[in-house]
Amino acid sequence: MNTSFSLYITLFFCITTALGQHSLENDMNITPVTIYEDPSLKEIHERVNAIMEEAISNKAFPGAQFMVVKRGQLVFHETYGYHSYDRITRVDRNDLYDLASVTKIAAALPAIMKLVDEGKLDLDTPFSAYWPSWKDHPEKAALNLREILSHQAGLHPYIVFVNELRDKKGKFKRRYIHSRYSKSHPIKITDDMYVSRKFRKEMYKTIDNSVVKPEKIYRYSGLSFLLFPKIIEDLTGIPYHTYIRKEIYEPIKAHSLMFNPEGWYPENMIVPTERDTIFRNIQVKGVVHDENAALMGGISGNAGLFGTAEDLARLMHMYLQEGKFRGEQILSRETVREFTKVQYPENGNRRGLGFDKPLLDNKSRSLTEAYPAPAASMESFGHSGFTGTFVWADPQGDWVFVFLSNRVYPSRSHQEIYAMDIRERLMQLFYEYDQE
Repeated sequence: MNTSFSLYITLFFCITTALGQHSLENDMNITPVTIYEDPSLKEIHERVNAIMEEAISNKAFPGAQFMVVKRGQLVFHETYGYHSYDRITRVDRNDLYDLASVTKIAAALPAIMKLVDEGKLDLDTPFSAYWPSWKDHPEKAALNLREILSHQAGLHPYIVFVNELRDKKGKFKRRYIHSRYSKSHPIKITDDMYVSRKFRKEMYKTIDNSVVKPEKIYRYSGLSFLLFPKIIEDLTGIPYHTYIRKEIYEPIKAHSLMFNPEGWYPENMIVPTERDTIFRNIQVKGVVHDENAALMGGISGNAGLFGTAEDLARLMHMYLQEGKFRGEQILSRETVREFTKVQYPENGNRRGLGFDKPLLDNKSRSLTEAYPAPAASMESFGHSGFTGTFVWADPQGDWVFVFLSNRVYPSRSHQEIYAMDIRERLMQLFYEYDQE
């Protein structure tokens, strides 16, 4: 490792918010130090800055932030650009982002892991034991949680449930959509759009009837994550979001991790996502971008969670410490090890249980072909989100990487973040610098 980089690996600044969040100094036992003008640190900052400036100039996103934690110490956290291309609100370290599919490993998955620890869920028991309607579907009846979480079950990848709301003329069906709140239509989508409480059952029924591929091969599917909140509520007797807050977020003091932050977090610190011209006809901000999660009231397992970089780092640090945070064992070591392990390598499936993993031949790939970066170890794990978010932890080297952006602003058609390999280049830069 570069001597200067080792000397200043404790580079830290203390983050606090108007909501009274705890700092990483308090929660991760970090010793704050003065930020010295060290040439080696200046070099890595300049290289990161160049990548981020290139991304913004090519409209990969209007703004972003990147955080790196090593051995529990914050070594890098910088912000770039603005919330939008009008260049009014600068990105701030305490900004709240729509995490999209990062919700899977930051909300649904830790709740599932906790229930496995408590013996309320078993990875190899048929999923139909927890979702009884699957007993009536022979192709699903024997599928187990291990297969489902590792995307080995052959489930259908995705269903656009918004299409089920419209009639043949493209208009919203009256029985599903009302313009005002009522007891029969309590789920708010916008100020003048409310969904029937019965539609959730229609979503469940559609998932129950969806086609399953008979081949046992890797096939990514997020459908089960729409079911997990109901299963978690049935097993615990309390709402899904309450359970995850009580069992995971409060012990690690991740107070910004929340659903439906509109009205609960400073409006000017919530980063906007897409200008929705298909479904809601609004600038989406403070409510979930994902349409399926929106139809679930914004509280889902596939998407819907919002959070800051700091609190995501706190959660990933807990995983990295095999379920322990500041001396408290939040999740068992055995469960964390099992969930972060590749489950079906013999089938060419790189996935852990819920967690994404490096490509199985990652080390032999170039930067443009690797995922997430060529130097990431096979023990590493994390997840990405459709809105432009990404979190990753690597036990080898004790790294945590958090990248947050709103690449879907103003439209999801923006794909430059992928074409330019932004996240991969940033990660590889720190891996290589660490080895010098």
